[in-house]
Amino acid sequence: MSSSYEIQGQRVQLPVAVRDASSGTVMYMVDREVASQIIPAEFEADEIAPGKTQLCLVVVDYRDNDLGDYDEVGVVFFVRPAGQPDAEVGTYIHHLPVNQSFTQEAGLTIWGFPKTVEEIDFSVAEGSATCRLDMGGEHVLTLTLPRGGEGETPDTLATGYTLIQGVPHRTEFSRGGRGEATVPGGEGVLLELGTHPIADELRSLGLPDLPPLLSNWTEHFFGTFGAVEKL
Repeated sequence: MSSSYEIQGQRVQLPVAVRDASSGTVMYMVDREVASQIIPAEFEADEIAPGKTQLCLVVVDYRDNDLGDYDEVGVVFFVRPAGQPDAEVGTYIHHLPVNQSFTQEAGLTIWGFPKTVEEIDFSVAEGSATCRLDMGGEHVLTLTLPRGGEGETPDTLATGYTLIQGVPHRTEFSRGGRGEATVPGGEGVLLELGTHPIADELRSLGLPDLPPLLSNWTEHFFGTFGAVEKL
């Protein structure tokens, strides 16, 4: 696949670098059968425990990134390609709203990330961060999670799976961070769901009543997104 793309008159060279961002993740253990009805048939939900799979809600404030300065909300599952039980487990991003058009077009064109341009309000307080997502004038979700910490994670490789024109693809990405804290359970996490269909989809998975497995905050995360390859 290509290592260079023209997006809105600008040249994007792979790998794309993220030099500084803040991110928050809340992980849930949800019913695998229900999740499998949401995940495309090209992928299979990872069974992390009997009848259970992982769902993550991710919020990111990108500050220094080859694709710009923008905010992002992700609804993420962990999957393998269908019919490949020995394949590596990777992320499948089901929804990925952003609030800038350049990263939306780049993400969709290059990797098949399902980015749409929406209204995102990201704010931080001394001990917490809050992100509100609205789509088409409807409230989708507001997520508050604890922030702060002194942990560090080295740059680590991982795999993401996407669909490009209905065809499964694989992307290798890396991520590390400073100023990290992981909090077991739902302490400090507050999730409010709105009236949008995505909110109803999350309700079908048991949210917001389902207690989180953990939350994580990274004050300064960095990483890269590499070339995409067809499976």
